Amino acid sequence: MDVQTPLLDTIETPSDLKRLDEKDLPQLADELRLAVVHSVANTGGHLGASLGTIELTVALHYVFDTPYDQLVWDVGHQTYGHKILTGRRGRMPSIRKRGGLAGFPNRAESEYDTFGVGHSSTSISAALGMALASRENDSDNGPRIAAVIGDGALTAGLAYEALNHAGDERANMLVILNDNDMSISPNVGGMNKYLARMLSGKVIAGARESGKRVLRRVPTVFELARRTEEHVKGMVVPSTLFEELGFTYFGPVDGHDVRGLVGVLNNLRDMDGPIFLHAVTRKGHGYKFAEEDPLALHAVSPFNPETGKPLKTGGGSNQPTYTRVFGDWLIDAAEADERVVGITPAMREGSGMVEYQERFPDRYVDVGIAEQHAVTLAAGLACGGLKPVVAIYSTFLQRAYDQLVHDVALQNLPVVFAVDRAGLVGPDGPTHAGSFDFSFMRPIPNMTIMAPADENECRQMLHTALQLGTPASVRYPRGHGPGVEVQEKLTALPLGKAEVRRRGNRVALLAFGTLVTPAAAVGEKLDCTVVNMRFVKPLDTILIEEIARDHDVIVTLEENAIPGGAGAGVLEHLSSVQSLTPVHLIGLPDAYIEHGSREELLEAAELDEASVLRRVGVIVDALPDTTPRPSGVAAS
Repeated sequence: MDVQTPLLDTIETPSDLKRLDEKDLPQLADELRLAVVHSVANTGGHLGASLGTIELTVALHYVFDTPYDQLVWDVGHQTYGHKILTGRRGRMPSIRKRGGLAGFPNRAESEYDTFGVGHSSTSISAALGMALASRENDSDNGPRIAAVIGDGALTAGLAYEALNHAGDERANMLVILNDNDMSISPNVGGMNKYLARMLSGKVIAGARESGKRVLRRVPTVFELARRTEEHVKGMVVPSTLFEELGFTYFGPVDGHDVRGLVGVLNNLRDMDGPIFLHAVTRKGHGYKFAEEDPLALHAVSPFNPETGKPLKTGGGSNQPTYTRVFGDWLIDAAEADERVVGITPAMREGSGMVEYQERFPDRYVDVGIAEQHAVTLAAGLACGGLKPVVAIYSTFLQRAYDQLVHDVALQNLPVVFAVDRAGLVGPDGPTHAGSFDFSFMRPIPNMTIMAPADENECRQMLHTALQLGTPASVRYPRGHGPGVEVQEKLTALPLGKAEVRRRGNRVALLAFGTLVTPAAAVGEKLDCTVVNMRFVKPLDTILIEEIARDHDVIVTLEENAIPGGAGAGVLEHLSSVQSLTPVHLIGLPDAYIEHGSREELLEAAELDEASVLRRVGVIVDALPDTTPRPSGVAAS
């Protein structure tokens, strides 16, 4: 379908945008929204958040002198319109594909992307750093700095730390709150409720008028209140918190009135000190299907823009994803034990907890985008005799490392970590890859670390973790596994015991988690012993020593960084017992792997079956020939 965008067709960079008359901006915004819808319909990606910031994007690039002036976007779900306006429209068909545009702002991709953002709530800190750098450079006419943060991202502690510091520094910067009452899942927490309540015109107007009626009866008090109007206003509008933190607050304003936004931004652009602009928007604005179901159209596969429905791609797997295996297990665990509590840091849908919340609303906790709080909250619940299960992506658990170490493991509390999106995740790229969890969890005392080889093993490991009474993690990848049938019966696995899948000769493949399947195929072709290690900590050291005695070479395989990973643990143990058996470590390379399909990324990391076969084949070919030869015949 041809998309008619005559104004947008004239825009290659923001300098072209500035040549438009202000009265043309609403039409440009409509065309930009249409372009985003049709682009994402073809490629998949993040839709709703980008549609909600179309007018804001146009207004910012119209008023600010980008890229000299610096815009910092929070997360990046909202930046597809920004990419189109900054010279990347022709490359939008490549977004989130191997070798194509990143799904998030990326400094290496464009000078208009001032800060790389894949994790939320970083924009204010980064913008403050840029503002302070400009001040340090004694630049009177330095760049203006603006950060755009969503109300969901504002639930994170990092955002408040940055706001507090920015107010003290009196830095010249603008923070724009994109308030759509939603991030991915519906927002939670006191701040969200506060903003929603205060935005009610009736509440504000009613409170003001009631106050006036009361105070007029006491003239001296009324005069005092009039002279301290800002403090009275702070009691009934959303400015209270931000002004107390040292910001000058403006708003709320209509985030979909592009000409109104231009007027406001023109007034604020050159004001000194920290400024806070509160813009009210609607996620998915202007595209009725995204407005009606913003959850479904937050992140989408290719779809029909005329209906909003996904395109039929044929077949597909009937097997449950690992995320679904977790969600089903959590429901079963909660039914069996009323002490089970599920916790998520704003990832209800992504972590497979929608049905769990519906079934057990009193034992479901969404803390918002606050991973640190999620982990310490779980520790507190465990102190109270409950059995908390924290469903969290590997990449987001990194943000709560201190709490994992000090609040959970040090006290040896029974918290289960269901670590989703481990390893390479595909189109979201390196910001979302779970490359390091083996490495950062393995040194922590009291931690049990498990990696299932298939869907059923994932279910049984989650059950095992819940029975341990100590900190435990089960890490699993995005998407489907090898297709093993999931058994309803729950059976705890023997702690720290591996499983020999195949007995072979000379070379042993010790595989962890997702690498068990390719290792099994390679073992058949090269006659290797294959072990499903199951546990990263504690390792099956008895079996490892036996394997070392009986084989010429050990190869470890894992979808984790090699330094400090599971293979490193095998090597450390064999070193401690003075084993001389060579160990080759195969894992993720010491580099960030860019976005693409999961299959493409595994191939790039040389962890797909063909690459593993080649790499192990080289090791097998290098073994010395031990075939007995007739007397007097020299080896070649």
